[in-house]
Amino acid sequence: MNPNPLLQTTGLPLFAEFRVEHIKPAITELLRDAEAALERVVGDEVPATYEAVTAVLPVATERLGRAWGAVNHLNEVLSTPEWRAAYNEMLPAVTEYFTRQGSDERLYAKYKSIAASPQAKTLSAPRQQALAHWLRDFVLSGAELQGEAKARYAQIQERSAELGQKYSEHVLDATDGFSYYASADELDGVPEDVKQATRTAAEAEGKPGHKITLHLPCYLPVIQYGTNRALREKLYTAHATRASELGPAELDNTALMHELLALRQEEAALLGYPNFAEVSLVPKMASSPQQVITFLRDLAARAKPYGERDLQELREFAEANLSAFGLTGANLQAWDLPFVSEKLKEARYAFSEQEVKQYFTEPKVLQGLFNIIETLFGVAIREDQAQVWHESVKFYRIDRGPTLVGQFYLDLHARPGKRPGAWMDDVRGRWLRPEGVLQTPVAHLVCNFAAPVGDKPALLTHDDVTTLFHEFGHGLHHLLTQISDYGVAGISGVEWDAVELPSQFMENFCWEWDVLKRLTAHVDTGEPLPRELFDKMLAAKNFQSGMQTLRQIEFGLSDMRLHAEPGSERDVQAVVDAVRREVGVFMPPAFNRSQHSFSHIFAGGYSAGYYSYKWAEVLSADAWSAFEESGVFNAETGARYLHAILEAGGSRPAMDSFKAFRGREPSIDALLRHQGMA
Repeated sequence: MNPNPLLQTTGLPLFAEFRVEHIKPAITELLRDAEAALERVVGDEVPATYEAVTAVLPVATERLGRAWGAVNHLNEVLSTPEWRAAYNEMLPAVTEYFTRQGSDERLYAKYKSIAASPQAKTLSAPRQQALAHWLRDFVLSGAELQGEAKARYAQIQERSAELGQKYSEHVLDATDGFSYYASADELDGVPEDVKQATRTAAEAEGKPGHKITLHLPCYLPVIQYGTNRALREKLYTAHATRASELGPAELDNTALMHELLALRQEEAALLGYPNFAEVSLVPKMASSPQQVITFLRDLAARAKPYGERDLQELREFAEANLSAFGLTGANLQAWDLPFVSEKLKEARYAFSEQEVKQYFTEPKVLQGLFNIIETLFGVAIREDQAQVWHESVKFYRIDRGPTLVGQFYLDLHARPGKRPGAWMDDVRGRWLRPEGVLQTPVAHLVCNFAAPVGDKPALLTHDDVTTLFHEFGHGLHHLLTQISDYGVAGISGVEWDAVELPSQFMENFCWEWDVLKRLTAHVDTGEPLPRELFDKMLAAKNFQSGMQTLRQIEFGLSDMRLHAEPGSERDVQAVVDAVRREVGVFMPPAFNRSQHSFSHIFAGGYSAGYYSYKWAEVLSADAWSAFEESGVFNAETGARYLHAILEAGGSRPAMDSFKAFRGREPSIDALLRHQGMA
């Protein structure tokens, strides 16, 4: 009988061999092993020393985490009803084990003994940081709770995991569940490659016309370029009401959001905090919900005049130029804004995103991206061999000289069964294992770009390129670390509101001429992006930055208020609407239910943390200023950034890493300057 491939956790995951029937027996066995390791480590045979404890428990939990991570990953990128059911069957048991381990009084006592021992002072700085994090996390995980409170805490964790998974499923199913078969006439104005892809999709189902879906590579071009206002309204409405009470009842996330928020407030009360936002901020850079709210409101006050100007320009342009499309300055609706914005941008800067897209072929972009990483950080990237879950997935290795640094999977294309968005996830972290072997890190880098059509390479929009660089920033943070201690290597242990620094930092490369020359080759002629076209893009860089900034603040402030104000769960819509009135310049229609698909905060770990994007943008803009001062490809600046930020990982506070790079604390001035709002 063949061994269960999910139990093989020493090498790379055997993605091609995993089957639904492997999940339950493998996870059950690994849970049993982790349970045994927990019982062993809290006993007398394992002394209260850092080396002894980390030689037992992390070995078992990392093995469990790796197998469960593979199951979770496939559930996100290749979901089927059977796989989802098997995942959901084991989710409560996995959640229960990690909740119980995190709150085990005996284990907590052992770690406290380590911290109180004379040996603690002799530990390396990274190990002292890891130990401090573990002690903090025990408290946040309910280790100091007793009796009924502890049991209730465990119930909350299990139920929250179940609700988060269900929320995510509803968003995926609502996105996959919508399709509209448009006639060729209805797609007037839509780019040819999108028309071809939608026609091919319809033909594959034996249907006439063009299959339009809510997946972004299809949705965005139609709403941005399509002249058919009724079609734009239909698509916008479907997208804005996904997983809400305005769609299929079985996919409505309303009750799930209410229960999740109520459970989080109950968890905070059990732990002795006035609200969940306070709990969320304990391991972050920000010190209080009020500090975050003040930060967001201050940024909103600076951005609002620019946002109001952006909207007024759209109204004036529609009034003067778009009457043929039934648009005036007074009658603009939410489904008109992307269309009018694109028309205004084309008129003002004399280029379109579709024109730009012809120069960003996927192979050329990747080649250019890899070249930047190799130049700045002294590594080499080349394709490698591994089992993958889909034929379009690629696998790469990063070497420094003869030494393997890390490896990553690259899954770039949208498809049914794959959750929307883009993300980085770890397969395993860097770790000098107790047996003396150095384990190198491995990452997943996932996007949802349009796949190639016919015999031509996939084309990326400039936004796609920026997204790719963003996720690579996360990947480099994970892969280039030189910390070898469990729990603080790479992104592990980095404050959540600083974890976006390396990702947003990488986005800046996408606006440099010397970079774009290397990233571009026209799909038909092979010519690089013309300087004239780049100059137009650069002139348009901060086009509507006021409105875009206010939109991010709206998300961040809604998230923080929902988690900082107990009782908000009773009327989520009221909180969201109040924030929109406060910081927005254009109120969306009353039916807009964006919070029903706001997976970041309800299913993605960003609860009371979405402000992190703007918070870390201050850090990343200021960090980028060092490269502006020295030159984008300055190897010395690249080496300083590598050593101070990427290699240090979570081994010290993020502010210490930032100051090690810049020599001072960050300033908001660089962000405002970069976004044309100085």
